[in-house]
Amino acid sequence: MTSLPIRRNTALLSGSMAMNSATLQLAAAVASLTLVRVLDINGLLGLGPAIVLASGALAALPAGLLMDRFGRVPVLAAGFACGIAGCALASVGSTNAWASAVLGGLILIGAANATALLARTAAGDMYPPDRRARGIALVLFGSVFGAILGPGVFSPLLAGRELDGDALGTLWLAAGGFMAAGLVLVCLVRPDPRRIGELLREQAGEDGGGEQLAPQAAAPLRDLLARPGVLPALIAAQASFAVMVAMMTLTGAIVVDHLHHGAGNVFPIIGAHVIGMFGLIIVVGDLVDRVGRPPALAGGLLLMAASVIPLLWVTGVVAVGVALFGLGLGWNFSFVAATAVLADSTAPAERGKLLGFNDLLAGLTGAGLALLGGLALTALGVASLALGAAALVIAPALWILRASLPRPAAASA
Repeated sequence: MTSLPIRRNTALLSGSMAMNSATLQLAAAVASLTLVRVLDINGLLGLGPAIVLASGALAALPAGLLMDRFGRVPVLAAGFACGIAGCALASVGSTNAWASAVLGGLILIGAANATALLARTAAGDMYPPDRRARGIALVLFGSVFGAILGPGVFSPLLAGRELDGDALGTLWLAAGGFMAAGLVLVCLVRPDPRRIGELLREQAGEDGGGEQLAPQAAAPLRDLLARPGVLPALIAAQASFAVMVAMMTLTGAIVVDHLHHGAGNVFPIIGAHVIGMFGLIIVVGDLVDRVGRPPALAGGLLLMAASVIPLLWVTGVVAVGVALFGLGLGWNFSFVAATAVLADSTAPAERGKLLGFNDLLAGLTGAGLALLGGLALTALGVASLALGAAALVIAPALWILRASLPRPAAASA
């Protein structure tokens, strides 16, 4: 097994996550503003993010099932191809004020981002249970470079310009370039990570330890959901993802419309948030493996709550950036731990299905929260958004602390 190019594949997948991260930053920063500018309906502030999240949610489970059937690489490549098409549509629609093109572009971009995030399924394939959280972290770590690339490219494109249709069109066109680079990187991954996972399981079975060999037929979804630890992990994932994306996607509106800062300040704040999400993820992965899944799940949720509450009083760009950094770091802990639990609980032929189902629920929850959050932000202000987000992550954290999750070595399917 030492001849398998696990490090090379990890680096390539990490690079693709950097490209997706840069595009995700743009979607988070201007999806709501793009739709509002085109439709000229300020009351639907959360509609743009909701479309991106809902389309991603609906794409996640089919993408996971296709990954289990055809492998990880073909599905990831198709996702990045959708991203290229979506950015092109959003660019044309923004420039020409074509609402249908913008809507179609946001739908494709959402599907692309959700599919790209399933690269963590490939990461779970290539590492044994005792190092799985670290492997997942290594792949996701590439996103921190996207946090640097995004502001480095998008902010200069906005320098001295009004955030009108032409400026938005240029931004979305640049994002399409990032997605094209991601497509190239994914296509270079060989062999398919699912095959690596199967080989590692066969070796573990031959050695008489580690994971047991998978059954011939993958278990149905209802059986996967009944396995120990899966339900707490799903609840943590829903709470953390929904709150994170709702706050992230409404940051542009908070900064520009409520705090009255320039549009160019949005990208450094989003960049700080993405660095929080992924900058320390390797350290986080090691901690999740060492201290266990339940403390990481609950601790991450509580850190998210502690980060959104200061938005009740902070108004400066730096202070908002620090709060969004903490929000991203809290999500980092809960996301990596939840992914590790779900990967621990499945065989390679089942992994994409369970993670895709998780992302389906998380995306739909996030879409609903983004839409409701946009309405609350418009009607009641930032305080209502911050308090609601804090409550949504504190409640499941208290329950998860009492839940019993299996250790990785005992959680194999």
